[in-house]
This record gives sequence, structure tokens and C-alpha cells, in this order.
Amino acid sequence: MSKQTNYDKDKAHFFNEAFKIVKENARAKFDESLEIHIRTGIDPKKGEQQIRSTVVLPHGTGKSKKVAVFTENEKEAQDAGADIVGNEELIKKIKTKGIIDFDIAVATPDMMPKLAPIAKVLGPKGLMPSPKNETVTKDVAQTVKELKGGKITFKNDDTSNIHQILGKLSWEENKLRENFEVFIEAVKKAKPGGIKGDFIRSATLCSTMGPGVKLEISK
Repeated sequence: MSKQTNYDKDKAHFFNEAFKIVKENARAKFDESLEIHIRTGIDPKKGEQQIRSTVVLPHGTGKSKKVAVFTENEKEAQDAGADIVGNEELIKKIKTKGIIDFDIAVATPDMMPKLAPIAKVLGPKGLMPSPKNETVTKDVAQTVKELKGGKITFKNDDTSNIHQILGKLSWEENKLRENFEVFIEAVKKAKPGGIKGDFIRSATLCSTMGPGVKLEISK
């Protein structure tokens, strides 16, 4: 367990200094994740201001994703590294047994109408394939490769905040910084139109079990 370090909790730090403080205040015995939490200036009640986008983090998140693919071309998906591949039989299994043993689902466009019977099962868990997060695709191989290689989907919650894991605390600082920089740029690009004032109001860096450290984000 690391010895806690005193720091100015009201001061915003650039990434390198913030990461140093987070690491010095890590409390858990396991390898914690490095998390970023962003407060935006959107109105979450307005549909046109919802934030939902994707980005490929250069070094992934440190957590492997179990990918299921709904397709008629099972060999293509299997060769691409998909963990679960199927079509009508897989849909039937999920419908009758309610077993969901994957973290993200991908589907080819022709399979989408066939997923209707399990939409109410996948939807509430955020697993329904959608063109918005690029999980409905004709290029299954490329999509699976990106998902396995660090592609993530991010969105705002009901309180206008965005939460994302950037990697493991044990990683080299430059890898985490690169993930951070790519993610921040993706968030900025996802800014909805019509936002008044600052889009990114504040940001905090922390470990899984550690205290938050305010981040200085360049405009």
C-alpha cells in the first residue's frame, strides 16, 4: 500500500503531475485502473445534446473485451478473433436461456431484423448493436480487430458526466498519457452543437480506489 501524499485538492494539475499524485495515493493491493471523469456543460435532458462516440485508445484499457458477432459468415468472424459467433441459433439461445456471456455485440446489417426478439434483453444492458457506436457493420473483420485493439464507446450519463478507464496504474506513464490525449480529443470532437459556455467544465483523474485529482484541460 502506497503512502498517501498531501496535495492541493482545489488545484488543477496537468496530466503528468496529476498522474504522479494519483499513483502516490494508490491504496489497493491489486493493480488499479486509471480513470478519468469529465463534467460537461450539456443538458442531458435534451436529445440533441447527447454525447455518444467511439475512439480507439492506442494502448487499450487493460481490460479484454469478449466480443460476440451475429453473422451468417461465421468463419470470417472467427478468423478475426471474435469470442462468440452465431446467427439464429445464438439468438434462440439468448432468447430462451437469457445467457449473455459477452461484453459487446457486433452484427451485420442483414442480421439486425433477426435480433428483434432479443432487443429487450440486449438493450437494457447496452449490448444491442447500433450504427451509432459502429457495431452494425459489413466489415466484421475490421470491427472485431478494432474492438480487440482498444476501440471504446463513450457517452454521457444522466448527470452530464463522462467516465472512462484509461489503462492500468502499473503501465508506463507515456502510454497512459497517450491514451488520455487521444480520449480528450475525441471528447472535444463529440461536442454537440448549441452548447453555451465551456463544453468541458471540469475533469478528474483517479485510480479505482483512490481520491480524485483535478485535471487542467487545455481548451
